[in-house]
Amino acid sequence: MTIEWNPLLLEQLTWHWEFHLRPRLNGLDDDEYFWEPAPNAWSVRPRGVTDPRFAIGDKDFTVDFVTPEPTPPPVTTIAWRLAHLIVGVLGERTANHFDGPDIRYPTFAYAGTAKEALQQLDDGYERWVAGVRGLGEEGLERPCGPAEGPYAKHPLAALVVHISREVIHHGAEILLLRDLYRSR
Repeated sequence: MTIEWNPLLLEQLTWHWEFHLRPRLNGLDDDEYFWEPAPNAWSVRPRGVTDPRFAIGDKDFTVDFVTPEPTPPPVTTIAWRLAHLIVGVLGERTANHFDGPDIRYPTFAYAGTAKEALQQLDDGYERWVAGVRGLGEEGLERPCGPAEGPYAKHPLAALVVHISREVIHHGAEILLLRDLYRSR
């Protein structure tokens, strides 16, 4: 039996996206998007609100971010988690591997509303899925290359699995934050 890996790998993400994560993000409003579940939570903020040493991004909104991450890591808002998915998980990888737009933390125009963030997320997801779908079996075997650090020598299939884990993992955190917001 021959296994077609490309559709199998895609299905791991697309099933979760279509039947769990994306439907449960419907109705996200700005209060919930920016809600801080703990003091000093990292978030997306209007430019000039955060200490400039921890605020990165272009345009009117920045994201709280510093490398290395503090220990223990700060609690994050839904806005921050969405920004991470949009930029660090989907955007940078689509730029690196599928000729997507040049999306990087320091130069990204972060969303100032939940509606805008969900549109950015949808766009990033669509670009990633289209890129993975276009790889075919041979494309999954090619090395990731130097842009992917620890994945550089791994086949692109390993990165596809990693991105699926990231979207599922952070998506679950976002949905938990929605549950906590609703139950506060």
